[in-house]
Amino acid sequence: MPRPSFGIMTAPSQVDYQEVLRVWREADTIPQIEHAWLFDHLMPIFGDPAGSAYEGWTLLSALAAQTQRLRLGVMVTSNRFRPPAMLAKIATTVDIVSNGRLDFGIGAGSRPSWPQAQREYEAHGLPFHDAAYAVGSLAEACTVIRRLWTEGEPFDFDGTYHKLTGAFGNPKPVQRPHPPILIGGRSSATLRVVAEHADIWNIPGGDIEDVICRSALLDRYCAEIGRDPASITRSIHLSVSYDEPGVTQDAIGEATDAGFQHIVLGLSAPYPADVARWVADKLIA
Repeated sequence: MPRPSFGIMTAPSQVDYQEVLRVWREADTIPQIEHAWLFDHLMPIFGDPAGSAYEGWTLLSALAAQTQRLRLGVMVTSNRFRPPAMLAKIATTVDIVSNGRLDFGIGAGSRPSWPQAQREYEAHGLPFHDAAYAVGSLAEACTVIRRLWTEGEPFDFDGTYHKLTGAFGNPKPVQRPHPPILIGGRSSATLRVVAEHADIWNIPGGDIEDVICRSALLDRYCAEIGRDPASITRSIHLSVSYDEPGVTQDAIGEATDAGFQHIVLGLSAPYPADVARWVADKLIA
Protein backbone atom coordinates (compact mmCIF):
# COMPACT_ATOMS: atom_id res chain seq x y z
CA MET A 1 0.00 0.00 0.00
CA PRO A 2 1.41 3.45 -0.87
CA ARG A 3 2.52 5.80 1.86
CA PRO A 4 -0.37 7.99 3.07
CA SER A 5 -0.28 11.72 2.51
CA PHE A 6 -0.62 13.92 5.58
CA GLY A 7 -2.07 17.39 5.92
CA ILE A 8 -3.28 19.82 8.57
CA MET A 9 -6.57 21.58 9.18
CA THR A 10 -6.68 25.00 10.86
CA ALA A 11 -10.28 26.01 11.50
CA PRO A 12 -10.37 29.79 10.83
CA SER A 13 -12.44 30.60 13.92
CA GLN A 14 -11.57 31.81 17.43
CA VAL A 15 -8.07 32.59 16.11
CA ASP A 16 -6.22 35.53 14.51
CA TYR A 17 -5.22 35.56 10.84
CA GLN A 18 -1.55 35.99 11.74
CA GLU A 19 -1.63 32.78 13.78
CA VAL A 20 -3.11 30.78 10.91
CA LEU A 21 -0.55 32.31 8.55
CA ARG A 22 2.29 31.39 10.93
CA VAL A 23 1.25 27.72 10.98
CA TRP A 24 0.78 27.51 7.20
CA ARG A 25 4.13 29.16 6.48
CA GLU A 26 5.84 26.73 8.84
CA ALA A 27 4.02 23.73 7.32
CA ASP A 28 5.02 24.90 3.84
CA THR A 29 8.67 24.26 4.75
CA ILE A 30 8.10 20.70 6.05
CA PRO A 31 7.90 18.09 3.26
CA GLN A 32 6.09 15.52 5.43
CA ILE A 33 3.08 17.86 5.49
CA GLU A 34 1.67 17.80 1.97
CA HIS A 35 -1.64 19.65 2.25
CA ALA A 36 -3.44 22.21 4.41
CA TRP A 37 -7.13 23.00 4.87
CA LEU A 38 -9.61 25.53 6.23
CA PHE A 39 -13.29 25.00 7.00
CA ASP A 40 -16.31 26.87 5.66
CA HIS A 41 -18.44 28.51 8.34
CA LEU A 42 -19.59 32.12 8.52
CA MET A 43 -20.03 32.14 12.30
CA PRO A 44 -18.38 30.15 15.10
CA ILE A 45 -19.60 26.60 15.60
CA PHE A 46 -17.51 26.09 18.75
CA GLY A 47 -16.32 28.31 21.58
CA ASP A 48 -17.53 31.90 22.00
CA PRO A 49 -20.59 32.33 19.73
CA ALA A 50 -19.61 35.99 19.27
CA GLY A 51 -16.00 35.12 18.45
CA SER A 52 -14.18 35.49 15.14
CA ALA A 53 -14.86 33.46 12.01
CA TYR A 54 -13.15 34.21 8.70
CA GLU A 55 -14.67 33.57 5.28
CA GLY A 56 -12.91 30.43 4.10
CA TRP A 57 -12.30 31.06 0.41
CA THR A 58 -11.06 34.63 0.88
CA LEU A 59 -8.63 33.42 3.53
CA LEU A 60 -7.58 30.49 1.34
CA SER A 61 -6.64 32.83 -1.49
CA ALA A 62 -4.52 34.92 0.89
CA LEU A 63 -2.75 31.80 2.19
CA ALA A 64 -2.24 30.53 -1.36
CA ALA A 65 -0.32 33.70 -2.12
CA GLN A 66 1.82 33.25 1.01
CA THR A 67 2.84 29.61 0.41
CA GLN A 68 4.72 27.82 -2.34
CA ARG A 69 4.38 24.05 -1.98
CA LEU A 70 1.36 22.91 0.04
CA ARG A 71 -1.73 21.67 -1.71
CA LEU A 72 -4.62 23.52 -0.18
CA GLY A 73 -8.39 23.62 0.08
CA VAL A 74 -11.56 24.15 2.07
CA MET A 75 -12.78 21.04 3.91
CA VAL A 76 -15.45 21.33 2.90
CA THR A 77 -17.24 24.16 1.15
CA SER A 78 -20.93 24.39 2.00
CA ASN A 79 -22.79 24.13 -1.28
CA ARG A 80 -25.56 26.07 0.47
CA PHE A 81 -23.51 29.30 0.69
CA ARG A 82 -22.65 30.16 -2.93
CA PRO A 83 -24.22 29.53 -6.33
CA PRO A 84 -22.15 26.90 -8.18
CA ALA A 85 -21.11 29.17 -11.05
CA MET A 86 -19.83 31.75 -8.57
CA LEU A 87 -18.03 29.03 -6.61
CA ALA A 88 -16.41 27.71 -9.80
CA LYS A 89 -15.07 31.21 -10.49
CA ILE A 90 -13.76 31.59 -6.93
CA ALA A 91 -12.05 28.20 -7.05
CA THR A 92 -10.47 28.92 -10.42
CA THR A 93 -9.03 32.14 -9.03
CA VAL A 94 -7.48 30.28 -6.08
CA ASP A 95 -6.05 27.61 -8.38
CA ILE A 96 -4.39 30.34 -10.44
CA VAL A 97 -3.11 32.25 -7.39
CA SER A 98 -1.63 29.00 -6.01
CA ASN A 99 -0.18 27.96 -9.39
CA GLY A 100 -2.27 24.81 -9.53
CA ARG A 101 -2.27 23.63 -5.90
CA LEU A 102 -6.02 23.61 -5.20
CA ASP A 103 -7.91 20.53 -4.05
CA PHE A 104 -11.56 21.51 -4.42
CA GLY A 105 -13.54 20.45 -1.34
CA ILE A 106 -17.33 20.60 -1.32
CA GLY A 107 -20.24 19.10 0.59
CA ALA A 108 -23.99 19.37 1.00
CA GLY A 109 -23.72 21.79 3.94
CA SER A 110 -24.48 21.63 7.63
CA ARG A 111 -27.07 19.26 9.05
CA PRO A 112 -30.48 20.82 9.84
CA SER A 113 -30.27 19.31 13.33
CA TRP A 114 -27.13 21.27 14.26
CA PRO A 115 -28.32 24.62 15.70
CA GLN A 116 -24.80 26.06 16.03
CA ALA A 117 -24.37 25.76 12.28
CA GLN A 118 -27.93 26.54 11.19
CA ARG A 119 -27.89 29.98 12.82
CA GLU A 120 -25.27 31.21 10.32
CA TYR A 121 -27.73 30.73 7.47
CA GLU A 122 -30.46 32.71 9.20
CA ALA A 123 -27.97 35.43 10.18
CA HIS A 124 -26.82 35.85 6.58
CA GLY A 125 -30.22 35.59 4.90
CA LEU A 126 -29.43 32.26 3.28
CA PRO A 127 -32.10 29.60 2.67
CA PHE A 128 -31.78 26.33 4.57
CA HIS A 129 -33.56 23.56 2.69
CA ASP A 130 -33.95 19.99 3.88
CA ALA A 131 -31.28 17.32 3.45
CA ALA A 132 -32.77 15.83 0.27
CA TYR A 133 -32.73 19.23 -1.40
CA ALA A 134 -29.16 19.87 -0.24
CA VAL A 135 -27.85 16.59 -1.67
CA GLY A 136 -29.68 17.01 -4.97
CA SER A 137 -28.33 20.53 -5.27
CA LEU A 138 -24.81 19.25 -4.55
CA ALA A 139 -24.95 16.72 -7.38
CA GLU A 140 -26.05 19.37 -9.88
CA ALA A 141 -23.46 21.82 -8.57
CA CYS A 142 -20.65 19.32 -9.20
CA THR A 143 -21.83 18.92 -12.80
CA VAL A 144 -22.06 22.68 -13.37
CA ILE A 145 -18.67 23.40 -11.81
CA ARG A 146 -16.87 20.73 -13.80
CA ARG A 147 -18.43 21.97 -17.03
CA LEU A 148 -17.44 25.58 -16.30
CA TRP A 149 -13.87 24.44 -15.70
CA THR A 150 -13.59 22.34 -18.85
CA GLU A 151 -15.96 23.49 -21.61
CA GLY A 152 -14.81 25.98 -24.20
CA GLU A 153 -18.23 27.30 -25.23
CA PRO A 154 -21.13 28.86 -23.28
CA PHE A 155 -23.86 26.43 -22.25
CA ASP A 156 -27.29 26.44 -20.67
CA PHE A 157 -28.15 24.26 -17.68
CA ASP A 158 -31.76 23.50 -16.79
CA GLY A 159 -31.61 21.48 -13.60
CA THR A 160 -34.03 20.91 -10.76
CA TYR A 161 -32.02 23.08 -8.36
CA HIS A 162 -29.83 25.25 -10.61
CA LYS A 163 -30.61 27.02 -13.88
CA LEU A 164 -27.97 28.89 -15.89
CA THR A 165 -28.13 30.62 -19.26
CA GLY A 166 -24.98 31.23 -21.28
CA ALA A 167 -22.74 29.84 -18.55
CA PHE A 168 -19.03 30.12 -19.31
CA GLY A 169 -15.84 30.12 -17.28
CA ASN A 170 -12.75 32.08 -18.31
CA PRO A 171 -9.95 31.80 -17.34
CA LYS A 172 -9.75 28.08 -16.76
CA PRO A 173 -8.00 26.51 -13.76
CA VAL A 174 -4.27 25.80 -14.02
CA GLN A 175 -4.85 22.09 -13.35
CA ARG A 176 -6.18 20.09 -16.27
CA PRO A 177 -8.69 18.81 -16.84
CA HIS A 178 -9.65 20.42 -13.51
CA PRO A 179 -8.62 20.54 -9.83
CA PRO A 180 -9.26 17.31 -7.92
CA ILE A 181 -12.76 17.24 -6.45
CA LEU A 182 -13.02 16.22 -2.79
CA ILE A 183 -16.52 15.59 -1.46
CA GLY A 184 -17.05 15.32 2.26
CA GLY A 185 -19.88 13.53 4.04
CA ARG A 186 -21.07 10.23 5.47
CA SER A 187 -24.77 9.95 4.59
CA SER A 188 -25.87 7.33 2.09
CA ALA A 189 -27.28 9.97 -0.23
CA THR A 190 -24.04 11.96 -0.21
CA LEU A 191 -22.00 8.82 -0.85
CA ARG A 192 -23.93 8.29 -4.08
CA VAL A 193 -22.82 11.78 -5.18
CA VAL A 194 -19.26 10.88 -4.16
CA ALA A 195 -19.37 7.76 -6.32
CA GLU A 196 -20.38 9.78 -9.36
CA HIS A 197 -18.31 12.96 -8.97
CA ALA A 198 -15.43 12.74 -6.48
CA ASP A 199 -11.72 12.11 -6.88
CA ILE A 200 -11.31 12.12 -3.09
CA TRP A 201 -13.84 11.28 -0.38
CA ASN A 202 -13.44 12.70 3.13
CA ILE A 203 -15.17 11.61 6.30
CA PRO A 204 -14.76 12.99 9.83
CA GLY A 205 -13.07 10.51 12.12
CA GLY A 206 -14.76 8.92 15.10
CA ASP A 207 -16.07 5.38 15.30
CA ILE A 208 -13.66 3.54 13.01
CA GLU A 209 -16.13 0.69 12.48
CA ASP A 210 -18.68 3.16 11.12
CA VAL A 211 -16.00 4.72 8.92
CA ILE A 212 -15.17 1.29 7.50
CA CYS A 213 -18.85 0.56 6.86
CA ARG A 214 -19.27 3.88 5.03
CA SER A 215 -16.23 3.13 2.88
CA ALA A 216 -17.69 -0.28 1.98
CA LEU A 217 -20.98 1.39 1.08
CA LEU A 218 -19.10 3.75 -1.24
CA ASP A 219 -17.49 0.71 -2.87
CA ARG A 220 -20.96 -0.69 -3.52
CA TYR A 221 -22.27 2.54 -5.03
CA CYS A 222 -19.23 2.71 -7.31
CA ALA A 223 -19.85 -0.84 -8.48
CA GLU A 224 -23.49 0.01 -9.26
CA ILE A 225 -22.44 2.71 -11.73
CA GLY A 226 -19.44 0.81 -13.13
CA ARG A 227 -16.72 2.88 -11.46
CA ASP A 228 -13.57 1.41 -9.95
CA PRO A 229 -13.78 2.15 -6.20
CA ALA A 230 -9.98 2.41 -6.08
CA SER A 231 -10.19 5.52 -8.28
CA ILE A 232 -11.51 7.46 -5.26
CA THR A 233 -8.88 8.31 -2.65
CA ARG A 234 -10.15 7.75 0.91
CA SER A 235 -9.57 10.73 3.22
CA ILE A 236 -10.23 11.13 6.94
CA HIS A 237 -10.12 14.08 9.33
CA LEU A 238 -8.66 13.27 12.75
CA SER A 239 -8.50 15.66 15.70
CA VAL A 240 -5.04 16.15 17.20
CA SER A 241 -4.37 15.83 20.92
CA TYR A 242 -1.34 17.92 21.91
CA ASP A 243 -1.33 16.40 25.41
CA GLU A 244 -1.83 12.79 24.35
CA PRO A 245 -0.21 12.32 20.94
CA GLY A 246 -0.46 8.56 21.36
CA VAL A 247 -4.25 8.81 20.99
CA THR A 248 -3.83 10.53 17.63
CA GLN A 249 -1.11 8.08 16.58
CA ASP A 250 -3.48 5.19 17.29
CA ALA A 251 -6.25 6.84 15.28
CA ILE A 252 -3.86 7.32 12.35
CA GLY A 253 -2.91 3.66 12.52
CA GLU A 254 -6.53 2.52 12.52
CA ALA A 255 -7.36 4.78 9.58
CA THR A 256 -4.43 3.68 7.43
CA ASP A 257 -5.11 0.02 8.25
CA ALA A 258 -8.66 0.62 6.97
CA GLY A 259 -7.34 1.91 3.64
CA PHE A 260 -7.44 5.67 4.24
CA GLN A 261 -4.45 7.20 2.49
CA HIS A 262 -5.24 10.92 2.85
CA ILE A 263 -4.95 11.95 6.50
CA VAL A 264 -6.01 15.43 7.65
CA LEU A 265 -4.90 16.32 11.18
CA GLY A 266 -7.12 18.91 12.82
CA LEU A 267 -5.17 21.43 14.92
CA SER A 268 -6.98 23.30 17.67
CA ALA A 269 -6.12 26.88 18.59
CA PRO A 270 -4.16 28.28 20.31
CA TYR A 271 -1.43 26.70 18.22
CA PRO A 272 1.75 25.81 20.12
CA ALA A 273 5.06 27.21 18.90
CA ASP A 274 6.51 25.11 16.04
CA VAL A 275 3.30 23.08 15.90
CA ALA A 276 3.83 21.97 12.29
CA ARG A 277 7.27 20.59 13.15
CA TRP A 278 5.72 18.84 16.16
CA VAL A 279 3.10 17.25 13.91
CA ALA A 280 5.80 15.99 11.54
CA ASP A 281 8.01 14.62 14.32
CA LYS A 282 5.39 13.22 16.70
CA LEU A 283 2.54 12.12 14.45
CA ILE A 284 3.80 11.59 10.92
CA ALA A 285 7.29 10.21 11.53
